Amino acid sequence: MAVSDNLRGAALMCAAMVAFTVNDTFMKAATVDLPVLQAIAMRGVVTSLFLLAIAWRAGAFATWPGRTDRFWLAMRTLGEVLGTLTFLFALKHMPIANLSAILQSLPLAVTLAAAVFLGTPVGWRRLTAILIGFAGVMMIIRPGTEAFDRWSLLGVVSVACVVLRDISTRKLSASVPSPLVALAAAVSVGLSAGLALPFTGIVPVSAVQAAQVAGAAAFLIVGYLTVVMTMRVGDISVIAPFRYVSLVAAIGLGWAVFGQFPDRWTLAGSAIVVATGIYAFLRERRLVQRAQAPV
Repeated sequence: MAVSDNLRGAALMCAAMVAFTVNDTFMKAATVDLPVLQAIAMRGVVTSLFLLAIAWRAGAFATWPGRTDRFWLAMRTLGEVLGTLTFLFALKHMPIANLSAILQSLPLAVTLAAAVFLGTPVGWRRLTAILIGFAGVMMIIRPGTEAFDRWSLLGVVSVACVVLRDISTRKLSASVPSPLVALAAAVSVGLSAGLALPFTGIVPVSAVQAAQVAGAAAFLIVGYLTVVMTMRVGDISVIAPFRYVSLVAAIGLGWAVFGQFPDRWTLAGSAIVVATGIYAFLRERRLVQRAQAPV
């Protein structure tokens, strides 16, 4: 694999992670006074229209997924909806860096779920890394202490929902167009929030709040596009560890925008989660290389 491809892929991954984090920052700022569901619905309109144009241009509607793919697409969409709702409700009430740190356990959780539900082999080394990583998450949320609240728990629930999304994505066949998958998620998230608005109420939107939601939508779209580009450039096992740039961005933006900086326990737990996640990536890459080596 050419070094330039890996460098380009790493740059795209960093750009995607920063874009997603900026989106989160805009949403957190907007939901200070704007109801979370209303902000999600507003963002969903912009995002869905843009992704609809991309899907239409890519010919994503030329063929309709089969029954099995429709099931897994529905499961993936359910995970996306629940993961987005739980994440953004937690984000409204807790520091962005703390929530981002919890979310960094996602690769470890997906690896464990793949072993349990898909039968993917996981050796004792990676299993140990997963358990240590989850111990790092416990350091971040600290059950039984004053630092723990229901919003931290909701962040963990968000990780579980995203695991459902990612495992379902793995079950989709290659014939299902990526733009269609992204569009289904965006429409479902926005529509779910919109349908709940008559029960939760709608408040007037100021120009600043509208600009914040529009900014969130713009960076979310950039994140979607750069993630797709990342998957097509370079060696994913080399590029994947750069996803942890999102944690650095969350710490920086949380301090700069909201005046929130993680305490030492959160930083220590984050370091453990990142270290074990990178180890799991590298270990998986080594196993793949060993399996592909000529006998």
